[in-house]
Amino acid sequence: MNKHIIKGALISIGLMALGITRSHAQQNIQFTQYIFNTLSVNPAYAGYKEEWFAQMAYRNQWTGIDGAPKTAQLSIDGVADREKKNVGLGLQITDDRLGPQSLTSIYANYAYRLRLDAEDTQRLSFGIGVGLSQYGLDGEKLRPVDQGDVDLPVGKISSTIPDMRFGVYYYNPKWYIGASVMDLLSGDNSNSVFNWDNNTVSNLKRKRHFYLIAGTLLNLSPDTKLRPSIMLKEDLKGPTSLDINGMLIFGGRFWVGASYRTGITLWKKDYAEGQQLSKQNSVSGITQFYINDRFRIGYSYDYIVSKLSSVQNGTHEITLGLTFPGKGKRVLSPRFF
Repeated sequence: MNKHIIKGALISIGLMALGITRSHAQQNIQFTQYIFNTLSVNPAYAGYKEEWFAQMAYRNQWTGIDGAPKTAQLSIDGVADREKKNVGLGLQITDDRLGPQSLTSIYANYAYRLRLDAEDTQRLSFGIGVGLSQYGLDGEKLRPVDQGDVDLPVGKISSTIPDMRFGVYYYNPKWYIGASVMDLLSGDNSNSVFNWDNNTVSNLKRKRHFYLIAGTLLNLSPDTKLRPSIMLKEDLKGPTSLDINGMLIFGGRFWVGASYRTGITLWKKDYAEGQQLSKQNSVSGITQFYINDRFRIGYSYDYIVSKLSSVQNGTHEITLGLTFPGKGKRVLSPRFF
């Protein structure tokens, strides 16, 4: 029975991956340190650590550029029942600022976690997230070439949009794989985020985003592990994004590694016609340190390898994580995925 469940899950993940291989520029917020808390890209991850875990993240992108993106996120997730551990719950609150644009969102995540073996070393999770996103645009911060442009809003406008996301996530002690689709209520047939006059078209429509993640854990020595992983992100309109990550883990407490983000061509897309666009994006240095069994801190620096590197000073990201063990319970051994 367990083999049939795993086979069905891998087929589901494969079908979602095929949906990927069919993405103008991608819109979704992306954290370099998602590898420490995958809830930001897959709701089925909720409860994976099997302890209640809270994380605060702050990302200051392209420092030195006025109006560059700044993103803050607070998330918490855990299992509803510490005995069976079949239900994972999670909450995410995100605030993102980009010049005159703003986005504030809140998502509640639910994951049902199937136990696949008697030792409880592998689980298959199906997750769903529901939430609201409030988009804001401050017309006073826009600097049009033609004053009085009727295609631009006057003053501040906002729009609140419901959203859903879905994911599948499988793990065992050696490897993991997951697939998810975000912005399920978006797409070509959805309404525009803003409509301030009759001339507004689909330039501010949301797009669905698909994610495929996978990784493994290799024992290099009794105290040293290597955790390579990848993430593929697709929106079916713009460039396909690929993250290649590698983390060395020393004694289960100190993580250090790097990530390379680039665009790849899976098929020919309309946006690229007549363009000579660089696919290179960034190289990142990443570190995480467990100060004690409950508290950890992470830092990453993204160095832009495209032509944008000459006008900005890189991207800084910091995360703080706190584990809440159950009453009378000890903190579980580190979860490496």
